[in-house]
Amino acid sequence: MKRKLIVVSHDAMVKEDLDHLYKRPAFRHFIDDGSFIETVRTVYPTVTYPCHASMISGCYPDKTGVIANEVEYVDPTLRPEGNLPWVWERKWNKCKTLIDAAKEAGCTTANVFWPVLASDENIDYNIPEYWPVEPSRRHDKAEIYKDWKNFGVKDEVFRDIIEPNFKLTQGHEGQHPYSDDFVLACACDIIEKYNPDVMFVHPAGLDAARHSSGLFGADLPQNLDHTSYWMDRLIESAKRAGTYENTDFVMMSDHGQMNISRWIRLNVLLKNAGFITTDGNNRVTSYKAYASSVGASCYIYLADKTMKTYDEVYSFLKDKCKEGIYGFSQVFTEPEIREKEHLGGNFDFMLETDGISAFGWEFDADFVSYIPNADDYRTGKATHGYLPDKSVQPLMIFCGPDFKKGVKIDRRDIVDFAPTIAKVFGWSLPDADGKPIDEVIEKQN
Repeated sequence: MKRKLIVVSHDAMVKEDLDHLYKRPAFRHFIDDGSFIETVRTVYPTVTYPCHASMISGCYPDKTGVIANEVEYVDPTLRPEGNLPWVWERKWNKCKTLIDAAKEAGCTTANVFWPVLASDENIDYNIPEYWPVEPSRRHDKAEIYKDWKNFGVKDEVFRDIIEPNFKLTQGHEGQHPYSDDFVLACACDIIEKYNPDVMFVHPAGLDAARHSSGLFGADLPQNLDHTSYWMDRLIESAKRAGTYENTDFVMMSDHGQMNISRWIRLNVLLKNAGFITTDGNNRVTSYKAYASSVGASCYIYLADKTMKTYDEVYSFLKDKCKEGIYGFSQVFTEPEIREKEHLGGNFDFMLETDGISAFGWEFDADFVSYIPNADDYRTGKATHGYLPDKSVQPLMIFCGPDFKKGVKIDRRDIVDFAPTIAKVFGWSLPDADGKPIDEVIEKQN
């Protein structure tokens, strides 16, 4: 019988969570009967969309082009009011993905909420991760359905999968655990209704729990139990579909988190130093330098690339970094961070957290806030975005007929996941930066 693949990315799950989850049958089975990568070195910045674009392609952000969750607005004078749109669509990832390779090999494919996969023509059954960023549209079912249709969601998927399950999240779109209930219910129904060869799923309840209550806060245990419950349901669906014994399961995560105690608005610093000018309505009219946050790190964009401006801003940032009170502990130039972490783009500098601070983009508020804002992933009680070796680490578990039992490996790179799957299934992923994890593979093609 043809091999199947189910990949579940539990957003912000870390190795320490397994102390709780190992007591549950599904996770105990996956760890004992599979191969376990205890810690995974993810990409920089350690935020969801860059991580998932790299996970599914095996390429670093300097190749994928996905360097933030949100669409870049390099020129803040053109920045729209409110929250920025996210990089929902497949077009933002410049690299070949496992889904492309699977489709090329004749497989049927499915996705439920894996990031950067909206409008992907190689997905047969696609429910892309999406919610309206405008609060006024966030709980409007008709608007969400319209946007999903524009993202290429098929009528049969609306009829068979979305419509029966939308009640699980309606009125709480983009909120957890409601969103995870919807995501996993849809995944289970797709398995039983369509029986795809390859499926990618992305629940994010653990991430939300950490943002709201801290790295190991009060909200975490019940969300871990919720995660275990849905993995049991996913296994049951594969059994009902008659494919469980021939299915390779991968459970992994994209990043960890760290507790933070303050929220720094670097554009206020730049504005006070004369690098940003605003009008009476607090809209940017001109700028020399502009800060764009990705949580516990922050991009700096320059209005022009002349050496005069570059040197002026670089000197300013280095001086403020030395003072040790502005939230950032390191200043990287784009060439420096490209060499160090394979991160490249239109930005000029990257600022790394001091370990207690996260960054906002606003320029019309107080420079620092000590009140967490869990509605914004960047500024809750815990967040991510920092350099990959900091704080608690994500993990990766392979289990199924193509993977060895009882293998434990201390650490591998997150970009090694996609080449490992490609090797197991005989798919082509020639441009991947990562390497197959041969130690976990039972039968090599």
